[in-house]
Amino acid sequence: MNRHLISAGDLSKDDALLILDTAEELARVSERSIKKLPTLRGRTVVNLFFEDSTRTRISFEAAAKRLSADVINFSAKGSSVSKGESLKDTALTLEAMGADAVVMRHGASGAPYRLANWVKGSVVNAGDGTHEHPTQALLDAFSMRRRLGNLEGRKVTIVGDVLHSRVARSNVLLLATLGADVTLVAPPTLLPVSVDTWPCSVSYDLDSMLPKSDVVMMLRVQKERMNAAYFPSEREYSRRYGLDRERFSRMPDEAIVMHPGPMNRGMEIAAEVADSPRSTIVEQVTNGVTIRMAVLYLLLGGETA
Repeated sequence: MNRHLISAGDLSKDDALLILDTAEELARVSERSIKKLPTLRGRTVVNLFFEDSTRTRISFEAAAKRLSADVINFSAKGSSVSKGESLKDTALTLEAMGADAVVMRHGASGAPYRLANWVKGSVVNAGDGTHEHPTQALLDAFSMRRRLGNLEGRKVTIVGDVLHSRVARSNVLLLATLGADVTLVAPPTLLPVSVDTWPCSVSYDLDSMLPKSDVVMMLRVQKERMNAAYFPSEREYSRRYGLDRERFSRMPDEAIVMHPGPMNRGMEIAAEVADSPRSTIVEQVTNGVTIRMAVLYLLLGGETA
């Protein structure tokens, strides 16, 4: 593995399988009454979040603490950043504190690449702008593998707001590396201009994809990133691209439903579909801690390939 985890595209198939296999081993620790390992004792992990996040920050914090690392949570709000401090000055401050790893979420695409040039420790991208979110893709692949077994040749359909989704890009890159067949389904206005360079297919017809999908991953419509009308109305979007009970019934019996969260229930996914036994949404949160433990372990403490 590389020293940093910034893009899912940086992972070779061997790297990705090493992380997934390590997470499988660490999942057994999570089932014990005492969930801690001494692996990263004496190491310092900084959570550097310039954007609001609950589940990702808490997930990384739990992962680091279960490996006995010291954790520093740094929020841009109320810090020197809100007073105008640059990203480089913040990075140099963290370097002076002896950070062994910096987990970073930033609203600007590419910010973790800049940070990696300024710190000696490892940088883990916890989401940068509309670019990538590699640990989310890893936990999604881990969740799929636990439910379906091998991902080679599996048909994965990712539906919704691809344009603003860092999760979609990371999933396409990682799943292609692992041998899955990925199709993006969205209105043309919610697909990036460069989508034809991605290792996946594109469809505008959700109904045609459902009967042949092993996995259907619904994406949240990110209204907070939208500065224009990308579709006529929420009702129209839901009618064409929402996963309701009737569409759910057309999926193969063993197919699973995923969502990276948080969900707009009733818009992109119906409540009864989100809560069905074939939904992995709650498992994805649990698996997020395990995957992030594996990433921190391999970057800071374990054997690397």
